[in-house]
Amino acid sequence: MPPHTSTQQVTVAIHAPDVLTRAGLASHLQHDRRFTEAPSDRAEDADVTVVAVDTADASTLGLLDSLSGSAGTRFVLLVGRQWQADIFAAVDHGVRAVLWRDSFTAAAFSQALLAVARGGGSFPPTLQGTLMRQVQWTHREVLTPRGLTASGVSPREVEVLRLIAEGLELSEVAEKLAYSERTVKYVLYGLMKRMNLRNRAHAVSYALRTGLI
Repeated sequence: MPPHTSTQQVTVAIHAPDVLTRAGLASHLQHDRRFTEAPSDRAEDADVTVVAVDTADASTLGLLDSLSGSAGTRFVLLVGRQWQADIFAAVDHGVRAVLWRDSFTAAAFSQALLAVARGGGSFPPTLQGTLMRQVQWTHREVLTPRGLTASGVSPREVEVLRLIAEGLELSEVAEKLAYSERTVKYVLYGLMKRMNLRNRAHAVSYALRTGLI
């Protein structure tokens, strides 16, 4: 799902446990021309899906799975009481912004929707801190011992992809990096297998799309 530009109207789907909450959220959308509410039968095609919950916990992640479309849904969570879910898992399930109900404002709601629609995110400071600590732990304890970066791709793999993207043949990549051609093939094959990439073109496309090169 590509990010929106500032001139595009953002389509928003709303999932709320009660009629009043849903009506309130829909009212905010109706009073802002930058947004339009997605029809109930096309909710999976929305740019952003707003989910209101009392407590964010493991069952919330299951709910997000059931609401997620095939292209990967971006969620804004409106949380009433407390956060009990794994924030890392929440992000993995598509959560890109969290708002507390007791500090909810129309301006904050609009800003979160726009940020998420444009490919960004918005988390309260406490959750940002928790997320950063989990990222640091994963990098230190899981990725670094395996020679990987936070993207799951090693610096050597990035360099091979960069040279292939520049149009070099594998033999030229090997000469440039002072590797054997067999080593270059091994590096490339290992990356494609781990990331479920079909071929060299797919690998380069993935690297460009995710900002690796």
